[in-house]
Amino acid sequence: MDTRFLGIADLVETPSVAVVVDVMRAFTVAPWAFAQGAEKIVLAESLDEALALKARHPDWVALKDGPPAPGFDAVNSPGLLRSVDLGGRTVVQKTTAGTVGTLAVKEAPMVLCASFVVAEATAQFLRTRARGSVTFVVTGEDGQADEDLACAQYIARRATGGGTDPVEFLRRAAGSRAATELTEGVRQGAHPDDVALCLELDRFPFAMVAAWEDPLMVLRPCTVPSPADDAPIRQTGRRGPGCGAPNT
Repeated sequence: MDTRFLGIADLVETPSVAVVVDVMRAFTVAPWAFAQGAEKIVLAESLDEALALKARHPDWVALKDGPPAPGFDAVNSPGLLRSVDLGGRTVVQKTTAGTVGTLAVKEAPMVLCASFVVAEATAQFLRTRARGSVTFVVTGEDGQADEDLACAQYIARRATGGGTDPVEFLRRAAGSRAATELTEGVRQGAHPDDVALCLELDRFPFAMVAAWEDPLMVLRPCTVPSPADDAPIRQTGRRGPGCGAPNT
């Protein structure tokens, strides 16, 4: 498996397989939303689109980066979202980096969204389903965010089947600019536990696959079997394309 690591602005061609990494916090929040019962997550291109989707679907839950704002139900914080009951709900997510990076590769045949909390499931998905080159999209700080790069590098190493000690990768993420800003209260719409929650390695047993469900880019959880399990990868959502189904 060939791997490369690019920032959003460096994406000059459509990758065959893209893994979009946003550790702090979009794709730590997304797994928490699924753990709290969300059926699917719609990735919005803009705040206006998120609000328009919410207006058309009042039962959907809209969340964004930063402080609370009119029209939005939640903010992009795992610490705050973990107490919200999302059973059967659709979540609309708009963030500064993660959703932007995913929409930048929406034409790719296979798109995964990842963070440390779903690292092993993502690596296992790649081992069983990805062929050829895999592009890791490092979304934060114009591709320089060390928490995202560390996570991407860790998943890449795990995907090749090698034994990899996560300690150094988690240490880099804990010392990143994003972690410091969250800890010091620089970023609004945060919970004191956010950094710790973002560094909980393999908390959830599913990967997250994004696929074009016209006219929306939709993220769904996909259960990944252990290496000893011959069962197929299983989508945990109730509708939409199967896990790893090509975007069309």
